[in-house]
Amino acid sequence: MKNLKKPAASKLLVKFDNELMSILTHDLKLFMAKNPFLASNKQAIPQQSLSVA
Repeated sequence: MKNLKKPAASKLLVKFDNELMSILTHDLKLFMAKNPFLASNKQAIPQQSLSVA
């Protein structure tokens, strides 16, 4: 019978990826909360470029 368990390194890698994604999304939310202009500016840029063309 084959062993269907993941190797220990694979489990650690999945845990690391999940922790890293959690940290990055948390930091991004804090950054966007401190810099609300960037979120509104991101939507305004395509409108300006369309009106110029």
